[in-house]
Amino acid sequence: MKKLILVSILVLTFSCAKEKANKQIVELSCGQCQFNLTSQKGCDLAVRIEGESYFVDGAHIDDFGDAHDEGTGFCEVIRKAEVEGEVVDNRFKISSVKLLDKK
Repeated sequence: MKKLILVSILVLTFSCAKEKANKQIVELSCGQCQFNLTSQKGCDLAVRIEGESYFVDGAHIDDFGDAHDEGTGFCEVIRKAEVEGEVVDNRFKISSVKLLDKK
């Protein structure tokens, strides 16, 4: 009986444990305009991590201002950001974003 309780606790612990995504520094910009991604039409937020680009789920390209602004818009420039998230099904599921440049 003790073994059954111990196994049950272990199973519950592992099934309820939520792995926290690591913070990392990435390039953040428009997937179509700056990273040459072609799987979607229009302008969409994307990250580039170690040379690989992924569209973002969890944040919109206009959440950070006008995407077409000449000096700061993601369709015009590539910006550095500290993000938390993970790649799932070839998309980056983002949970937090902190822009690092002062544009």
